[in-house]
Amino acid sequence: MSINFLKFRKIYFVFSAILIIASIVCLSVFSLKPGIDFTGGSILELDYAAERPDNQTIRESLGDFGLGEFYIQPTGDRGVILRMKDISEDAHQEVLQKLADTGEFQELSFESIGPVIGKELKEKTKVVVVLALFAIVLYIAFVFRRLTFPAKSWQYGVASLFILSHDVLIPLAVFSLLGKFYGVEMTIPIICALLTVIGYAINNVVVVYDRLRENLLKARGADFEKTVNLAINQTLTRQINTSLTTLFPLLAIFFLGGATLKYFSLALILGILAGTYSSLFLATPLLVIWLKWQKRI
Repeated sequence: MSINFLKFRKIYFVFSAILIIASIVCLSVFSLKPGIDFTGGSILELDYAAERPDNQTIRESLGDFGLGEFYIQPTGDRGVILRMKDISEDAHQEVLQKLADTGEFQELSFESIGPVIGKELKEKTKVVVVLALFAIVLYIAFVFRRLTFPAKSWQYGVASLFILSHDVLIPLAVFSLLGKFYGVEMTIPIICALLTVIGYAINNVVVVYDRLRENLLKARGADFEKTVNLAINQTLTRQINTSLTTLFPLLAIFFLGGATLKYFSLALILGILAGTYSSLFLATPLLVIWLKWQKRI
């Protein structure tokens, strides 16, 4: 049984427009809270005399100290490194007192560190992202070069850029809210998760576009809207199954994993949900709306 997805395309676009506007407002008002990877901070290295406590025990001992997001990195057999926001010497001594409850240890070092991601790297990253997005448009335009009617090959690439923006903007807005109300900071793992979302989203879009291309080449002159709807129906099961098999382990990591991976998995969960929705209900309907708009002008 074939479902007419395009019948409800106005609902998809209105819903997405609300999400995009709300996301832009959240990012403009609250912005993102940078973590110590971006701002720098303090690093404390300890060596325990006996068995090293687990990360959760250390985190709980410092939970009410107001350090915000901090990282715990085990080293060697009994060592541990703590990366936290920049703290004073008085606060440093208080941290040591609280950690004393976790076991006997020797302090190896305590120092202030600069940001892992400096200004120059940020600028280079922006350039690389722009080049990568441009390369995606060129790649899709090349792959779909045999399609000249009704949509041009480059239009598939431009539409995919809109989908990517949609899929990344929503998780960013959620993290701006989490940063404002729960103190969640943007870290390197979260950035890596968002970059992964870009790859996942473009893969989903290409799957639908590829099936649409096959249908258009098989039945030249067929009604474009019917062909688009057929492509969505043909890829629906695959898209849902792929997303679910990815989401299940991510949900397990989010609810059962450690604090270090919690927001990394959340960024992936939000991105995959947005990517699955947009690839099915926005990617091809966007082309239909674009072509109708072209005919009117």
